[in-house]
Amino acid sequence: MVDLTAAVRDLSSSFSGRLLLPGDAGYDEARRVHNGLIDKRPAVIAQCRGTADISDAVKFARAHNLRISVRGGGHNVAGRAVVDAGMMIDLSLMRSVTVDAASRTARVEGGATWREVNRETQQFGLATTGGVVGSTGVAGLTLGGGFGWLMAKHGMSLDNLRSVDIVLADGAVVRTSATEHADLFWAVRGGGGNFGVVASFEFRLHAIGPMVTGGLVAWPIAAARDVLKFFRDYTRTIDDDVFTACALLTGPDGATKLVGIAAGYMGHPDGGPAAVAPIKTFGSPVMDAMGPIPYVTLNGMLDGAFPKGANNYWKAPFLDHLEDGAIDAAIEAMAACPSPMSQILFENFHGAATRVPVDATAYALRSPGFNVNILGEWLDGAQTDANIDWVRKTDAALQSFATGQRYANYVGTEDMNAAGLKAAYGPNLPKLREVKAKYDPENVFRENLNIV
Repeated sequence: MVDLTAAVRDLSSSFSGRLLLPGDAGYDEARRVHNGLIDKRPAVIAQCRGTADISDAVKFARAHNLRISVRGGGHNVAGRAVVDAGMMIDLSLMRSVTVDAASRTARVEGGATWREVNRETQQFGLATTGGVVGSTGVAGLTLGGGFGWLMAKHGMSLDNLRSVDIVLADGAVVRTSATEHADLFWAVRGGGGNFGVVASFEFRLHAIGPMVTGGLVAWPIAAARDVLKFFRDYTRTIDDDVFTACALLTGPDGATKLVGIAAGYMGHPDGGPAAVAPIKTFGSPVMDAMGPIPYVTLNGMLDGAFPKGANNYWKAPFLDHLEDGAIDAAIEAMAACPSPMSQILFENFHGAATRVPVDATAYALRSPGFNVNILGEWLDGAQTDANIDWVRKTDAALQSFATGQRYANYVGTEDMNAAGLKAAYGPNLPKLREVKAKYDPENVFRENLNIV
């Protein structure tokens, strides 16, 4: 690794944040991301406090021929936030959320998490689509799509963007919106970190909460086939006010396998009980935790299942129909699951998120259907091979039912190739290449699902 000590010392004279080299206090903590399977060592970590710091960090990296990675929340399972022997631009010190209740907008810095956004916006009874796990970073989730409780009612996270402030490959700072650098605004809405470092996002907010109807109902694994068929049928009847997902998982005792349905009703409060009643009255559940709930609590309900530092390996085929054969393959796979932390999660895509034209944004997965997230998660490093093998075999068992489309945020390192690009971007890939050539012709930002 090149000795950058003197150069970093020079940069630090004007840098507002922190610059960390290997061996510095805080370096090891800063380089760790949510996925414990990722163990990379940057040559320098630039913990930025503002847009000027980001600009200086980009220029420094280019001057010293360092590959650049960008950390927002650090949640991406592929570990794209950190790079070996390069510069990690760390936005974790930039977490402010400023709400303008009158205009129903929020300006959110690139290091914020959805927990922080929801906390601030809910002070005014407002919200925008953000992930289902509170510790997820705003930046990565939004730039790659933005799956969440409000997607059926208000579209993906990126569908709620009004503008972004972005630092380009030459260090220049621009604001992009529908009327400013519109081609770049199109591209960042789904194109991930391919075009620069987003310092802040401006979101459109909607009247939601503070109380909604939602939660989780669970049944014994023996009922999994019936529950998944019910889930399939239920998703055909719901309107845009309901978001729902079904999971094959292990209970809190670490041994008892269950099938659970999570749901959130985002419409008029009076309609909540009727909307979720079919779930609550189906079969003989062993747990029913679905009813009135604060919106912020609903958004943190799943946080405990995804602790920082656990090892994660995921694959996620997309199914336009939940066929009986796919249900049977998933149940069979769950019976062989080696870790009690792992799940097979069926995420229902419907409503507003699926009615946006495919070419309206770079994000291309607008089909109604089911994203099947095969979540391999474990703590014991000795079990890594067994868990990765289980995820791969489960994915293979579901491929005959899959469309070939992929949700970009779930594309793993081994799939960051031409096939992965086509699966994520489909017909939007040629235009994405044109925008990449215009704004990042030297491919400075390439630690991602890379568009070249």
